[in-house]
Amino acid sequence: MTGPARLRPPAQRVPLFGRDATRRIEQAAQAYHPPFALMARAGESVARLARAIAPHAHRAWIACGPGNNGGDGLEAAVHLHAQDLDVSVTLAADPANLPADARIAHQRALAAGVRVSASLPSHAMDPGDVAIDAVLGVGSTRAPGGALAALIVRLNAAPCPVLAIDLPSGLDADTGQPFGPACVVATHTLSLLTLKPGLFTGAGRDHAGDVWFDDLEVPTGAETPTAWRPAPPHGRLRLHAQHKGSFGDVLVVGGGPGMAGAAVLAARAAHAAGAGRVHVDLLDPSALTHDLVRPELMFRPAARQHDLPAHATVVAGCGGGSAIAAVLPRLLGQAERLVLDADALNTIAADTALQALLAARGPRGHGTVLTPHPLEAARLLGTDTATVQHDRLAAARQLAQRFQAVVVLKGSGSVVAAPGEAPFINPTGNAALATAGTGDVLAGWIGGLWALAGGEPLAPACHGTWQHGEAADRCLTTPLRAADLVEALHALSRR
Repeated sequence: MTGPARLRPPAQRVPLFGRDATRRIEQAAQAYHPPFALMARAGESVARLARAIAPHAHRAWIACGPGNNGGDGLEAAVHLHAQDLDVSVTLAADPANLPADARIAHQRALAAGVRVSASLPSHAMDPGDVAIDAVLGVGSTRAPGGALAALIVRLNAAPCPVLAIDLPSGLDADTGQPFGPACVVATHTLSLLTLKPGLFTGAGRDHAGDVWFDDLEVPTGAETPTAWRPAPPHGRLRLHAQHKGSFGDVLVVGGGPGMAGAAVLAARAAHAAGAGRVHVDLLDPSALTHDLVRPELMFRPAARQHDLPAHATVVAGCGGGSAIAAVLPRLLGQAERLVLDADALNTIAADTALQALLAARGPRGHGTVLTPHPLEAARLLGTDTATVQHDRLAAARQLAQRFQAVVVLKGSGSVVAAPGEAPFINPTGNAALATAGTGDVLAGWIGGLWALAGGEPLAPACHGTWQHGEAADRCLTTPLRAADLVEALHALSRR
């Protein structure tokens, strides 16, 4: 048995399985293994991790629900009790109605001398102790209430580390959104059998804490992943004989009146990503003619802005305002590679003719990346932000299919989706990115990577999103200013 392992940047992409897929994997494993075998492994794994995260604990409290998740907690109690911890279990269920394996775990706990009752513990927990959430598992589909909600409230009030088994109780395994107000906020989560998408997007990252994984030595077989956790990108070697023309051109179109800074940030990011040349078409003719900080950026006069540089990757919409509407038909029709952000997305959302032009790009062999935040995604889908956030994977897949484009749905656990493929959930980034201009930097960075690599847009979108978040994770300042983010990305790309 391998035991729990903390998730670290993987060498290869890691499959994520939603509720239904996990259930099928579990059922196949239970048909192959003897009764109670998987629960025995799970309980031992939980106990081992509990001891690792609270090595000096004298007391453990385990909150158990009415299903197999509760059974895992009861079996963990047996192991912790055997290690001389003061273990108490609150079981919010009739033992006679527990599933078969959980009934075995309950009998084992009683036989071992573990205190099991229906009451909340009367003793106070110390900061060095450990609490274990075994209330609800992957099969939960509705907001917990009654005794289960009371357990969750008590878990959230614990002053010590809280270890959730499989996923925090009250959290949707598929979407990462709480079913209701009662949802465990764990410091650690041990995901068993499979990794679930909900641990990595939406509110899942805030509720799951540090995520650990034990596959219980069960293969996933031929089950199709619901989503993927991407591997970090590798650096690119530059050959001595290469020159600036080897690394592609980027054209940034944006910067309407009063918003030139957004286009400049995108252009700086594209250049820092490695693009050989970066052109800037500002939509405010009275704005900048050059960038004093980065004079290598080439600002084109209005008279030249009707021509697209041959084979350039175009990044459009950053600070574009209403002026972007006049140039979008040409860009949608002519640009071979196009990254659309901000006001370009809002303009397209309000114009069905532009939507048709966008959807026609894929069948013509033109690549497109959309980088909406949830409100922009809602406008494109004709819905509201709450609906998008309720199921971020579904929203990203729907956008990708409708517009035949790669979609980067920004937010906690940004979702990168391509038509007909399982989406990727980006594991990097934090709230330091919640400042004006960081989205412009992401659009420009993806554009620069795409110009550098050529080919299909999915890889630069995934890699760019990872690096964008990783740069924020490595920075010590919060909030992270967008201009500083560009420099942090440039430093990261040179490692």
